[in-house]
Amino acid sequence: MSWNEPGGDKKKDPWSGRNEDNGPPDLDEAIRSLQDKLGGLFGGNKGADGGDNDSSPSLKGLGFLALGAIALWLASGFYVVDEGNRGVELRFGKYTTTTQPGLNWKLPAPIESVDIVNISKVRSLEVGYRSGGGRKGTVAQEALMLTKDENIVDVRLAVQYQVSDAKKYLFNILNQTATLKQVTESVERGVIGGNTMDFALTEGRSQIVADIKTEIQRVMDSYDSGIIITSVNLQDAQPPDQVQSAFEDAIKAREDKQRLINEAEAYANDIVPKARGAAARLMQESEGYKSRIISAAEGDVSRFTQILKEYKKAPEVTRKRIYLDTLESVMSSTDMVMVDVKGGNNLMYLPLDKLGSKSKVMKKLVNTYQSTPTVTQPYPNNTPRPTGRGRMPRGR
Repeated sequence: MSWNEPGGDKKKDPWSGRNEDNGPPDLDEAIRSLQDKLGGLFGGNKGADGGDNDSSPSLKGLGFLALGAIALWLASGFYVVDEGNRGVELRFGKYTTTTQPGLNWKLPAPIESVDIVNISKVRSLEVGYRSGGGRKGTVAQEALMLTKDENIVDVRLAVQYQVSDAKKYLFNILNQTATLKQVTESVERGVIGGNTMDFALTEGRSQIVADIKTEIQRVMDSYDSGIIITSVNLQDAQPPDQVQSAFEDAIKAREDKQRLINEAEAYANDIVPKARGAAARLMQESEGYKSRIISAAEGDVSRFTQILKEYKKAPEVTRKRIYLDTLESVMSSTDMVMVDVKGGNNLMYLPLDKLGSKSKVMKKLVNTYQSTPTVTQPYPNNTPRPTGRGRMPRGR
């Protein structure tokens, strides 16, 4: 039977102080009952008469609750910084210190707070395009820029950077990504504007990238931003779509020109060494010919000088000897000799090709027709004196 039914046990009334006329429960009695239960939970002391103490259990229980809350509050100050990160501690919003990876402790909130900054992550910034879904869409207001020769080029740039100082990165600049993007656009336009279109699109790409990276880092260091630029990649550099076809024709013409130049240089590299070799050979041959002619001339001069000396000693003998030597040299080159005998009407024919060696025949003729008397004067070049007394007739 329920306590509130007619005839029920009134001792089961949970409020203990309810009026008999079923009025509302007494609030003071309810609070006192809750305090008694909390005191019993934390082991409150009993009074001298065996009754409960009204004040001690309540204060002790509240003390334990306060200590527990304080312990939990202090424990909430522990935090872990992962490898490659740095923790920036703030006390009432003001920087205090930067913590290293590992377990660290700070005063719990709201006194101190911590911001974790990843300094090992390589962050990327796209200027002039946006990549997504495997496609790269051009952002015209960022990509189009003017060159030194007043041409327009479409440049797409990717910048990769890391955080070098967590404190500077958080506090020295307001919006890190927006600031870096604006600096990159400004530097990029300045570098492209200082070079011609052909240089920017062809052989100057690496130089332009290096200049952009150096200038971006210089500006960010002047801001004390705590950012280090790791790389700058020139994704694409080309003329606007409106003149793309004409520019491709110009590129093809330039490539054809370079190809023809390379072919001409290859041909020159093949011909020039051969020509130099032929010239060197002709020079050597000419030097040899020169030496031979000079030697022959010097020999002729020496021989003529010796003959002249002998001629002065015996003019007649030397004259006849020269005549005979000349006749021998002339007759040795022919196969027949016609001999006209003085005082006769017959003409003698000598078939030299059938008589034997030409030199032997000529020697016989010389010995047969020599009529020069024996002389005591020496002959030039130790030539033996003629022994016959016959005289060689002159040929007609």
